[in-house]
Amino acid sequence: MLAKRLAGPGAGVRKYDLLTALAVAGLAGSPGFATSMTRLIALVTARYNWRLDEVTIGQAELARMWSVDVRTVKREIRRLAEHGLLSVKRAGVRGRVATYILNHARIDELTRDCWPLVGPDFEARMTEQGRGADTPPGSTTVVPFPGQTEPATEWAAAKAALRRSDRARAKAWFDPLLRDDRVGDHLILRAPSAFHAEYVTTHLIGDLVRAVTAADPSVDSLDVIA
Repeated sequence: MLAKRLAGPGAGVRKYDLLTALAVAGLAGSPGFATSMTRLIALVTARYNWRLDEVTIGQAELARMWSVDVRTVKREIRRLAEHGLLSVKRAGVRGRVATYILNHARIDELTRDCWPLVGPDFEARMTEQGRGADTPPGSTTVVPFPGQTEPATEWAAAKAALRRSDRARAKAWFDPLLRDDRVGDHLILRAPSAFHAEYVTTHLIGDLVRAVTAADPSVDSLDVIA
């Protein structure tokens, strides 16, 4: 679900905490990920309507703000939407500019591993603020067809272990990964988007490798592709 509208007592703190989480996650990630987070922060700080919990802005205005062309704006918005950070509330058609909604719960999921980098007080506050949030619209989750069972592979065993360790993080990041191929000792996993693959490779590769090698010690290396 989407978080409740940020208005009233305590709303200011939550707004700054969301922006802090995005900034710290961006700084901890790859250059491409950092750029995406910087663009999102600029959009939110400059134009987001917290009372209505939405932002209405045209591509030309975004291109000017981000110092890029409109084609880059389209790619970036699609990238953020595919990853569940922004949802389209009203599409920009027939001369009307688009309206987007910021997915607060998805920000929590995406940045959770970086909260301790700010400090224990920040981590405790973010944990309390996000308590009870479900997976928001736009996030990627693998849902099997009725009666479908996953083949017994090293990746199935690794995913089960990752779920036992941290169910929320596994649901957001590991469950959407599919076993693409196995070439000798090399395992290839496929992510639902380039953004997803980049984030897993940048932030979660250690836990991923440990889970896979624990499930099958013969795995010598792995790649996450889109």
